[in-house]
Amino acid sequence: MTKEEIQAQIDQLKMDYIRIQGDLDKLEANGGNVAMLEKSLNRIEDELASLRQQKNRAD
Repeated sequence: MTKEEIQAQIDQLKMDYIRIQGDLDKLEANGGNVAMLEKSLNRIEDELASLRQQKNRAD
């Protein structure tokens, strides 16, 4: 995978993270169960860390 492809994936995950965070905030404000969204955010954080490592190795 090229640095550009890795960066594109990072950018997409960041957008997903922001969207899910907004959904989580709304759900939490209404007293909803946020466990699944928190798991999704944790998964995205892990993927971002992995992609950043790959990008750094590609430099």
